[in-house]
Amino acid sequence: MDRRKFCKTTLAASVAASFPVLTACGDKVPVATEANTSIKGISLDGAEIELERAAIKELGDALTGPVMLSGHPDYDGARRIWNGMHDKRPALIARCLSNEDVAHAVTFAKERSLLTAVRGGGHSWPGKSICDDGLMIDLSQMANVEVDTDMKRAFAGGGALLGNLDNATLPHGLVTTAGVVSHTGVGGFTLGGGFGRLNRKYGLTIDNLLAAEMITADGQIRRVSADENPDLFWAIRGGGGNFGVVTQFDYQLHPFDRNVLSGTIVWPISAARDVLEFYAEWSARLSDELYAGPMLATTPDGDRVIIMEVVYNGDPVAGEKELAPMRNIGTPIVDDVAMKNYTVMQTSEDVAFGHGIRSYAKNGMVREWSQALVDALIDADDPRVFIANHVMGGAVKRVGELDTAFPHRNAEIMLVVVSGWMDPQQDADMIAATRAYHKAIEPLLGGYYSNIDFDQSESVGNYGPAYERLSSIKGEYDPDNLFRLNSNIAPA
Repeated sequence: MDRRKFCKTTLAASVAASFPVLTACGDKVPVATEANTSIKGISLDGAEIELERAAIKELGDALTGPVMLSGHPDYDGARRIWNGMHDKRPALIARCLSNEDVAHAVTFAKERSLLTAVRGGGHSWPGKSICDDGLMIDLSQMANVEVDTDMKRAFAGGGALLGNLDNATLPHGLVTTAGVVSHTGVGGFTLGGGFGRLNRKYGLTIDNLLAAEMITADGQIRRVSADENPDLFWAIRGGGGNFGVVTQFDYQLHPFDRNVLSGTIVWPISAARDVLEFYAEWSARLSDELYAGPMLATTPDGDRVIIMEVVYNGDPVAGEKELAPMRNIGTPIVDDVAMKNYTVMQTSEDVAFGHGIRSYAKNGMVREWSQALVDALIDADDPRVFIANHVMGGAVKRVGELDTAFPHRNAEIMLVVVSGWMDPQQDADMIAATRAYHKAIEPLLGGYYSNIDFDQSESVGNYGPAYERLSSIKGEYDPDNLFRLNSNIAPA
C-alpha cells in the first residue's frame, strides 16, 4: 500500500467507499393542490378507503401550508426521504407550518382512521416517515432553532436538522448532545434517545430535553415537561413517535469550546484484532471527556481498515495523555487527531450517508466487551459491510433505568451493521450480507436501538420494565394506535 496515497484518505472517504452518494434535489416552494375526484387511501387496518374531494379541500383551506397530491409538481420532492430504499407514494402530503396545521392534519387522519406517517428530517432508516396511500405529515418547514444564551436553552422546531442545532448554538459557546450525521432530523433522533459524540459527558439528547410541544392523537396541542403532562414527557424520552407529533424541542445547553481534540486513527485490517482487544479493556476506564469508538470500513482504494473516531471534550493536554496508549497500538497509517473545529467531526460522515443512497442496517447493544465478540467481529468481516457504533457509558449510564423510557442505560456501546449501495438490483445481496454479519454477532448483543433497526416489529422485550408504563400512556393518548409507524408500542 502506498502510504502517501493512503494518508490522503479521511474518515469520510473511507466510509464513502461503502456508501455511494446521490445529491438530493432541492424542494421547490409548493402550492396547494385540490383533488378533482375522491382519491384512494388506506386505513390503519389496511383496508382501502375513499378520501372525499370536499374533505381534502377543507383540509387544504384549514392549513397555512400546502396539501399536495400525486401530480403536483412538488409532490415527488416532498415525498423523497433520505434512504432511497423507500420509494412510497402517500395519498396526501400535508406540509405543516404551525402547531395548528399539525392539529388539523392529525384530526383529519384520526376521523378517517387514515394511515399516518410523520416526517421530521426524513432520516428514518427503516422508512417510517413515509407510507403508501396514507397521510404524510411533513414538518420540514418547521426547522427554526432559537437560542436563549441567558437560560442556556435551545428551542428547535420538529423539522430542524442536527446541523441547524449545532450551527445555532456553537457561535454562542454552547452545545448539547447531537448525532453524528448533521442532516439527521432532531425529531426522530431525540424521541429515540439521541446518541452523539458528547453523550459520555452530557448524557443522551433526551437527558438534555427540558420540555416539548406536541400534538396528540386527539388533535390537542400540549406542552410537556417535568411539570406539565409529566407522563407524556417521560414517554417521549425514548419511546419514539408513539405518542404524538412533536413540533418543538427545548434543550439544555452547556458551555463548550468548539475547538476540540478530535479526529481519526486508522490501521490496516490486519491490526483489527490487536486494536479491538486493547479497546475492549481500555474503553472500560475512559473518562467522561473521551469519546472513542472503533469502526470497520473499506477505503476508496478497496482496502479494509479499522478506524478509531475520537473526540475529547476537555483539556487537550489531558486528552493527549489519555489517548496515548491507543495511538501506540501497532502502526497507524493515518492519525489526524488534533485540535479542530467540532463541526469537522460533526459533518465528517455527511457525504458518506448522502441522500438517495439505498441502505440497510441492523444494530445491537453491547453491555460488556468480550473476547467472543472480538472474535465474531473479525471472523464475520465482510468488505461490503460497514461497522459503525455509538459509544455510551459515562453520563449515559448514570441515569436511572426507568428515569426515562430509554431502556439501554447499561450498554457500553451500540454496534451498527450497515451497508449502502445505489443499484436496486443489489438489494437482495446487500441486505443478505448485512443480516449475515449481524447474525454472527447477535448472540453477543442485547436489545436494539429503535431509530435504526429495520426489521423489529414488536418492542415489548426491547423496552423491558418500561414497556408496561409506555403501553398505559399509549392507551390513554393514542388508544387507536394512529401513530404506529415506529417501533410500535401497543396501547393498553
